[in-house]
Parts: sequence; C-alpha cells; structure tokens
Amino acid sequence: MVKKRFPVKTYIEGIVSGDRVLLSQAITLVESTLKTDLNLAHQVVQGILPYTGNSLRLGISGIPGAGKSTLIGNLGKVILKAGKKLAVLTVDPSSKISGGSILGDKTRMEAIVGDARVYIRPSPTGNTLGGVSAKTREILLLCEAAGFDVVIIETVGVGQSEVAVKEMVDAFLLLLITGAGDELQGIKKGIMEMADFFLINKADGKNAEKAVQTKSDLEKVLHYFPAPENGWQPTVLTCSSLSHEGLQEIWESILEYEQTVKNNGFFERNRSLQQISWLETHIRFLLEREFYSHPEMASALEKGKSEVLEGKDSAIGMARRLVDLFFSRIGF
Repeated sequence: MVKKRFPVKTYIEGIVSGDRVLLSQAITLVESTLKTDLNLAHQVVQGILPYTGNSLRLGISGIPGAGKSTLIGNLGKVILKAGKKLAVLTVDPSSKISGGSILGDKTRMEAIVGDARVYIRPSPTGNTLGGVSAKTREILLLCEAAGFDVVIIETVGVGQSEVAVKEMVDAFLLLLITGAGDELQGIKKGIMEMADFFLINKADGKNAEKAVQTKSDLEKVLHYFPAPENGWQPTVLTCSSLSHEGLQEIWESILEYEQTVKNNGFFERNRSLQQISWLETHIRFLLEREFYSHPEMASALEKGKSEVLEGKDSAIGMARRLVDLFFSRIGF
C-alpha cells in the first residue's frame, strides 16, 4: 500500500525547517520507482534548491576492514563538538537475490547514533554502475536544505564507486590501515590520485609504530604523483578510532583544505563542473531506466539474447537493433 503523499509545499517547508520525518519521506520519494513519486520528488528537489550548497561535502572510502563506519562515528563527534550538524549517507551493497540492502553501518556509528544533530541514511545501491545510488546526489541536496553543515558520503569500498563519489564531494578521504605497502597494490593509481587525504587508521598499540612507517612510505609514493589541480598537497595522517587519537587533527586539516580551495577558486570551479557531471550522469540513468521499464523491451531483450547466443546476430548488432526499436516505440 502506497503511503500518504503531501503537497510539494509541505515537503519543502518541512525540510527547510529541519523536520526529520518529512526529510526522510522526501528521500523515500526520491528513491521510489513509481512515476507519480518521481514527479513529486522532482518538484520537491527543485523547490529546495535555493537552500542548498552551504554544506561541506566529504567522501570517505577505504579498503575492507579499514574501519570506515567506526571512524566516521568518532570523527562525527569532533564535528559535532565544533558546532556543526552532520548528515551521513552510507551507500550499501544490495543483495542481488533479495534486493535488500545491508544496513549495518548505524551499529558501527554508535558514537553519534541518536544525537539530534546527526542524520544517518543508508542508501541501497541497486544495479547502479559503480555501486553508488543514482539518487545520492538528490539526497545530498535534501540534507543540505535541511540545514546540515557537513555531509559525509561513505562508499562501499575501493572501486568504481569512488569515481562517482569524487564527482559529488568537495574533499575525498581514503582510509587505509598499517601495512599499506602491500595493500596499495590492490588500489588503482587513479583512485589514489583522487584522494585529498590518506588516513591511516588503527594506529594504536602494537600498530602505532607500523602506522608511522606506513605514513612515511605513502608520502614517498605520493611524491611521484603529479601536482593536484586543486592546489592542495595530498595529506597523510594517522588516527585511531579506538583511542580517538588524530581525529581532531583530521578535522582541522579538512578545514584548512576547505579554506585553501576556496581562496584559490577551485572550490566554486569544482562545484560548477560537478553540476555538469550530475546532468550527464542523470541523463544516462533516465535513458537506461526508460529502456528497461518499457513494456515491449523486456520480451524483445530476451529474444535478442537468444539470437545472440544462437549466433544469429552479434551482441553489438543486437544492441543497435534493440535501441532502434526502443526509439521507434517512444516516437523518437
């Protein structure tokens, strides 16, 4: 049963006033696949645009086991202490069998869960390329309109999703653990070049000395990377979610980064480029959705797959035929 929907004005006024219930309901609209919801969501997002753009957008990723969610929880306490309101969008892997999402991040962010100044929203990735929800951008804007000063997007892991997140945020943080000399082999150079901060987590106890060595090794590697366009030298920091050491330094370094890129003009230039990227990405998303949801295309696609497997047509040739069929059916 479809839940009750409110007028556009109700959502906008509620979000701008900080109503968590209406914010959550608006996000549900954005994530919905119902056309009526999508039309309503579009109007809501358009209506809150004048209230967006005032937050600091951070992307955090890292290798499995690096402790992203726990770090976000403890770093979140530092952000709250600085008088900021925090929204965390966790992009979760979705089950291809059930379609459900793994929502364990809240339990790992216990340091900030329940605080009235914090909003945590798991967002299932579905079948979106790269593992990032196609709706994350709109959710980010809704959170900004609701008055959150800092929005953190936590990604699934190290892979294609990081490229998508980089195009949404102002600063990108890559989380590592000690012994990164070996682990860096599994991280693509392109992803390392995207990072503004490298955070070596779990730098406590017996790992403390190793963390210092890992920091030194990583700084040597970064020395050979080309100078970043944003004018900021990628910074390597050690930290511990267990002892909370280094967390204040991370936040202060992020603020220094923000001031640097605002002063040299990169901040605004980057956001302008992101707007174009969002436009192009969403066009692709909408076209793909319309293709696969068209009633005639499902059967045509299945028939096409059979013909390709039987050698009656090539995969590329069949793709062209199906796209042509789609365009003809929508009167293009």
